[in-house]
Parts: sequence; structure tokens; C-alpha cells
Amino acid sequence: MLPTHRPPTHPGEVLQEEFLKPLGVSQAELAHHLGCSAKDINRIIKGHVGLSAAMAWRLADVFRTSPEFWMNLQNNYTLWKQRPRRRLPPLVKAG
Repeated sequence: MLPTHRPPTHPGEVLQEEFLKPLGVSQAELAHHLGCSAKDINRIIKGHVGLSAAMAWRLADVFRTSPEFWMNLQNNYTLWKQRPRRRLPPLVKAG
């Protein structure tokens, strides 16, 4: 369920605050371990890009979580960002 009073937390913020900081791992160290650029990790953490399924699998492997954990964070955030300003009426079949 999407929160109604605040935006869902971006997965990049969760990555930074719940994983990297407690472990004392830098963005550059994570990027090196994952085989990607530090810029890629920084863009995720800053919320400039979302997580791909491939990155969700990689994060799940290195942090012993599940890819679903990461994709659920991303899906909730994306749904909240794309929520329409007004709702459409239900489709009712005539007759």
C-alpha cells in the first residue's frame, strides 16, 4: 500500500542510509564490488534514476536481501510519482 501522507522512500535513500552507512562502505567501494561506475551508484542514491531489475539482483546478492525487496521499493516510489492528479470514472458498459 502506498503512503498517502508522504512520498515512499526512494530505494537509493534506503541503500545509503540502511546499508552503506551502517557498513561503512562508500559509494565507490560498492560500485567497484558490483562492477559498475560510482556515478551509477550516486545517481541511484540521489534519486536521479531508479533501480533496474538487474541492479536489484546485484544488490540482493551483496546485501543478502531479495530482489523483490529492492523492486518493491522502486515500484512503490514510481507509482507514487506517476499518480494521476485526478482519478478517472469507472468504465460502465451501457445496456
